[in-house]
Amino acid sequence: MNYLAHIRLAENTPESQLGNFLGDFVKGPLEDYQNCYSAEILKGIATHRQIDCFTDRHPLYLQSRRLLGDRYFRFSGIIIDIAYDHFLSKHWQLFAASQLDDFVNDFYDNLQANRSILPPKARAIAPKVVLENWLASYQTLAGVNRTLARISRRLKRANPLATASEELAEHYEALEAGFLQFFPEAIAYAEILQKSPFQQPSSESALELSINLQSLHRKK
Repeated sequence: MNYLAHIRLAENTPESQLGNFLGDFVKGPLEDYQNCYSAEILKGIATHRQIDCFTDRHPLYLQSRRLLGDRYFRFSGIIIDIAYDHFLSKHWQLFAASQLDDFVNDFYDNLQANRSILPPKARAIAPKVVLENWLASYQTLAGVNRTLARISRRLKRANPLATASEELAEHYEALEAGFLQFFPEAIAYAEILQKSPFQQPSSESALELSINLQSLHRKK
């Protein structure tokens, strides 16, 4: 999952949304961060990790990855994450009560208000996220292409991300259909996580929220 999807899947509170955004920047046991963040932010980070596990194992997500050619397979997770943010933007009104621009701008205000507590890498990119309007840029394929090109430049090893938009265009309808099937399940799973009591992680818990991925399917 990429930034927009993670923030949408968070609880509708500034702290939960911030925590879900920070999941890509906070590494290691969450017990190490108990003095840095509130319990709600820590739960958001833990939720981000659980949603990533759910997504990475989900048959529909794996099917989307397999649609990409062999040249892109090694980087297909990155490509599909960005593509899913594009489809979420395109179909935002199916999955959210607010307007996309209002949602994004509220999060930017939240991010800037809490910049002092962000980890170094998140603090460094926060101004770019806002200034370049990253979260709204996924609405167009041109924005997707710019995002993939930016990631391509950041990676140390050679990669084909800068040309991946051509592959996305070729499989656009199939990828869109896969997303529209997948995202309601991601929302349902996130709601299970939100209703579960959060305890400060310990070494025994290994950062898990003790929720079996199969519980979602048993509820269907």
